[in-house]
Amino acid sequence: MNQIDDLLTRWTGAGLLDEASAERIRTFEAEREAPPQLRWPMRLAIGFGALLLGAGVLLFVSSHWDALAPSQRFALVLALVALFHAAGAAAADRAPTLSEGLHAIGTISLGAGIFLSGQIFNMAEHWPGGVMLWALGAWLAWLVLRHETQRTLAALLTPAWLASEWIVVLDRAHRYVWDNEPLLPAGLVLLALTYFTRPRTPTPGRDVLVWLGGIALVPTMFFLAITASEPVRMVPVTTALQVVAWGIAIGSPLLLALLWRRAAAWTNAVAAAWVIALLWFSTFREELLLHGWWALGALGLVMWGVFERRTERINLGAAVFAVTVLFFYFSSVMDKLGRSASLIGFGLLFLAGGWALERTRRQLVRVAKERE
Repeated sequence: MNQIDDLLTRWTGAGLLDEASAERIRTFEAEREAPPQLRWPMRLAIGFGALLLGAGVLLFVSSHWDALAPSQRFALVLALVALFHAAGAAAADRAPTLSEGLHAIGTISLGAGIFLSGQIFNMAEHWPGGVMLWALGAWLAWLVLRHETQRTLAALLTPAWLASEWIVVLDRAHRYVWDNEPLLPAGLVLLALTYFTRPRTPTPGRDVLVWLGGIALVPTMFFLAITASEPVRMVPVTTALQVVAWGIAIGSPLLLALLWRRAAAWTNAVAAAWVIALLWFSTFREELLLHGWWALGALGLVMWGVFERRTERINLGAAVFAVTVLFFYFSSVMDKLGRSASLIGFGLLFLAGGWALERTRRQLVRVAKERE
């Protein structure tokens, strides 16, 4: 009702509705029989209980695994997947939230079942194919159930499958993921940024991907920064495979942003160009250039948040800018000063710089809220 009141007030103020019509709409919506909504402690209890239930079942299976015959193991794996989904279907009418949690455990059990089945029958296959089947199962579950948890699992498992395929390519080329190979960190950062900048949804609780992208941006940007700190090196594979791999890493997040943001996806294209330029700048071995480019990217994320009235982008951009300044101080300034002078400068940087950054951040957040 609070959301309806806000909309009606806005429409009445704009002259789209008169007061009598707005009051009739309020009365109609207030008299509707709304389904009971669970409070966050109950949702937390259900989620935590589902997690403990799944962990307990997996622990029970692992403790008795060696005592089971291969046929019993396979039957148990199938029973786990079927049991949780059947329990979720049975609870769908009376407890929708509990049903969603049980279906999520069923999809998680599917992944365990896929890899355990490979172990049971000693199948030495292409292991990313198991992740692909797991992601496919999550997508099918989302198409049938339309649960937010299933879409979240699919959004996690699909890039995990693509990343595992590239890890196999690196392994065949006798390379490591962290060996200054730029494709994986670049693709993960752009995908996390696409999730993070997804437009708001009118339905409460449907912005899980935004939270997921914001959480994933921190480790992926750190991964990208470590990779770009030294000149990047491409994997010695065919040109066709390089083109396909980079097309997926750069093009998939952009296509997803175009699907969600339409014309506003040009900012995601600018972010992709920033990542590509960062990888190119790493070949120059200039720390000042890299730190300046990271600071420019952080300011760009802040202005992106102000332009689209998203305070979480302002906060994250300010944090990235602060971390960039700290890394620049430690790597390029502190070693050129004496011990006491470096500590004094570090203290002044924390006091003056932190105060100025926080004041600027609050002003920008206020501007973004006033634009709503």
